[in-house]
Amino acid sequence: MRAFAEELAPYVWAPSTEELARRAGLDPVEIVRFDGNVPALPLPSSRPGALAAALADVNAYPHGGYTELEAAIARYAGVEPENVVLGAGADDLILLCGRAFAGPGDTVAIPPEPTYPLFRLAAVLAGASVGGDAPALMFACRPGNPFGDLPPLPAARPLAVDEAYFEYAGETAAPLVHDEGVVVIRTFSKAFALAGARVGYALAGRDLAAELRARQSPAPVSTLSAALAVAALRRPPDVAPVVEERERLAGELRALGLEPLPSRANFVFVPVDDPDGIAERLLAFGVVPRVTGGGIRISVRDREDDDLLLAALARVLDRTPEPPSSTVVLGGRRARHVRGTAETAIRVRLRLDGSGLVRVQTGAGLHDHLLEQLGFHAGFDLVVEGAGDAETGPHHTAEDTAIALGEALDLALGDRSGIARYGNAVVPMDDALAQAAVDLGGRRGAEISLAADPGLARHVLESLASAARLTLHVTSNGLDEHHVAEAAFKAVGRALRAAVRREGEGLPSTKGLL
Repeated sequence: MRAFAEELAPYVWAPSTEELARRAGLDPVEIVRFDGNVPALPLPSSRPGALAAALADVNAYPHGGYTELEAAIARYAGVEPENVVLGAGADDLILLCGRAFAGPGDTVAIPPEPTYPLFRLAAVLAGASVGGDAPALMFACRPGNPFGDLPPLPAARPLAVDEAYFEYAGETAAPLVHDEGVVVIRTFSKAFALAGARVGYALAGRDLAAELRARQSPAPVSTLSAALAVAALRRPPDVAPVVEERERLAGELRALGLEPLPSRANFVFVPVDDPDGIAERLLAFGVVPRVTGGGIRISVRDREDDDLLLAALARVLDRTPEPPSSTVVLGGRRARHVRGTAETAIRVRLRLDGSGLVRVQTGAGLHDHLLEQLGFHAGFDLVVEGAGDAETGPHHTAEDTAIALGEALDLALGDRSGIARYGNAVVPMDDALAQAAVDLGGRRGAEISLAADPGLARHVLESLASAARLTLHVTSNGLDEHHVAEAAFKAVGRALRAAVRREGEGLPSTKGLL
């Protein structure tokens, strides 16, 4: 085997979540990763149903190629399908450009360090060296990684432009691809939230694209990944909320006395002294940034997760945080849970010892509202996000959301040591009066009596009780079906608040077993 270049180390993946949890003495569900520059959640299109047709044909090769995906990318990028080259993520295409343009005796120009290490790897694996004298190929990174800057496009040709984060920047080199010396490389891993699918694409002039494809292995993308990408392109993501959250996060970091660099990507870079030490102390709170370039790079997730990072960072730096990070409770009984079926994909983040910070967004309308009421009155911090086959009605989404929440509650309770176990509540609401009683002893059961049901309310409570391994008794009377249901969910929340509270250390059972 030819020796690996002395000046180059192979690409090193970040440690696994399980390894980080062992180092911190935490459960893996308590680890929140800010080191991957990927969204906090998949797109609504990334649910098992999107794979059904591809799975039915997974025994076959993609005969004829990926015409549907190439056409969808061409529409999205404003080019023709002949200009599209698929790859197993942007990394595969960076390596393809390296071996297509460079070889032994050539030089390849890359952005100044620190930069994405795959550029150097692509050059050396092609047998070339890294340098700036008459390069056979120049790589550019816009926005840059790890700083999030937007450097000017080099005039050199051939030029390969890594645009992994271009959606967040609002600028692209795509109009230059008809210049036969320009290749634009993009990925579905960032804005499209498909990092695990490993699918990317390059844009190039017709002849250059053909030459790149000729240097690839057959079928460079799995048919399952292609199906997910096609589904995502039917409704491309709106990155405006991420950009807004990026600026909010940067402002909160400045309030802590830090100086994040201006960013045009979905992350912020913060120069700090002793970045390794800060990262190790953050890990004790389950927070994982990326250490690089003399600082920490922080992926923008969503408000709830970002506030968790801000609160942990304030503790580590011994700073007095400003709201909203000062309201975040660190530690405590919590769970992160994903439930995926052929109809739905639901993600739950739950903290039992919370302060009523609740957001439920699944598209199930009334049922989202009812679960928000339950979570708020239970005193939980709760985020539920997901999507289902809304075209068939709310049933699958509402049911699976209740099951996912129940499973998360079961996880957060652990072995249930030290809890009060029992809780009850009475809630009046205009014409409605609801009573609820809860037993967290591990038996599944539900006796639900609603004088009027707006649809699925009883079923949702029954599903929650079964998944959470609890016994639930609810009676709600009244004239207005909405009030009857809402009072019932509030009462269940109040009963759960009492039942999950800590009362000691042992199991709440004379049997010594739940």
